[in-house]
Amino acid sequence: MTTQDSLGSVTIERRRAIFRALVEAQDGGAGVGASRAEAARRFEVTEDQVREIEREGLEHEWPPL
Repeated sequence: MTTQDSLGSVTIERRRAIFRALVEAQDGGAGVGASRAEAARRFEVTEDQVREIEREGLEHEWPPL
């Protein structure tokens, strides 16, 4: 399964917003698990999708890295 398959119709803009929220939450002191759970709830995606987005953001060095 490719990243695109698992992310379905989540647009690049939405994936970048989710990644930004993850980084900001972790920079603010939230743990990795808690930040993933909150992003999944806030953006109405699964935690698996959040993990995929996290990998994609790190790989492509998306802001705010």
